[in-house]
Amino acid sequence: MLRWQIGDVTVTRVLEIEMPVPYHDKHPFLAGATPDALAEIPWLSPHYVTPDGALRLSIHALLVEAPGLRLVVDTCIGNDRPRRMTGRQPLSTGFLAEMEKAGWARDSVDAVVCTHLHVDHVGWNTMLVDGAWVPTFPRARYLIGRKEYDYWKAEGDEDQQVILGDSIQPIFDAGLAELVESDHRLSAEVALKPTPGHTPGHVSVAIESKGQRALITGDIMHHPCQVARPDWAPPFDADVAQSLATRQAVLSEVGDSDILVIGTHFAAPTAGLVVRDGETWRFEGAAG
Repeated sequence: MLRWQIGDVTVTRVLEIEMPVPYHDKHPFLAGATPDALAEIPWLSPHYVTPDGALRLSIHALLVEAPGLRLVVDTCIGNDRPRRMTGRQPLSTGFLAEMEKAGWARDSVDAVVCTHLHVDHVGWNTMLVDGAWVPTFPRARYLIGRKEYDYWKAEGDEDQQVILGDSIQPIFDAGLAELVESDHRLSAEVALKPTPGHTPGHVSVAIESKGQRALITGDIMHHPCQVARPDWAPPFDADVAQSLATRQAVLSEVGDSDILVIGTHFAAPTAGLVVRDGETWRFEGAAG
């Protein structure tokens, strides 16, 4: 279990699943990220690519403990859901038991933030109990981006509407949801940062305490290769041009700085610094 300290704030990674994503010519996960192109970025090995050139992707939650705040950032896929990204097979993982091992009982969580409302970021918002979806964290405020929510309520396809139905609507039904703006501040140390493009209301999570800083990326980058090649983008970005502009702006902000970048889908070591590497950037992982 990886853990990082940012001043008085502790961030802990709880892994749900890790998966290799091979390159497919017709439907690439990241356009441009062929095995040959990845091999030209030597620092990606061995942590972030497999020996045969597949991307290593991690799906995990980040537990943020700040003074007076216990926050879960992104809640993965969740059990008992036959989602498209799992081959329509429901997961049955020990995710909640892993949270318990980290010292996070379900009723100890104060707040939940989903950087956006895609399938792998909202699943453990709820859990299946006696055939009904109920909030996993019964004492938490679920902070949902107003712009993000409004977009998916109007624009989501059938799969997305199913996701909203079992992972979002029960939160509203229980009176635990709070629609917030993209720059909402949760505490003196933790605030949302607007980072649109992947989805219209996408946010990252900025942490600052005792002069130390960190940024939880969300899906402005899915993989460390995008640090070196920010123009590599997934086809499911809502606005590819905006996503690229956001990625470039964030890289310029965090590059050659002391800001710890915690990748929402980065395989272990997951967090590190962005440093100059010739005409582009390199991700230097930091031990948790």
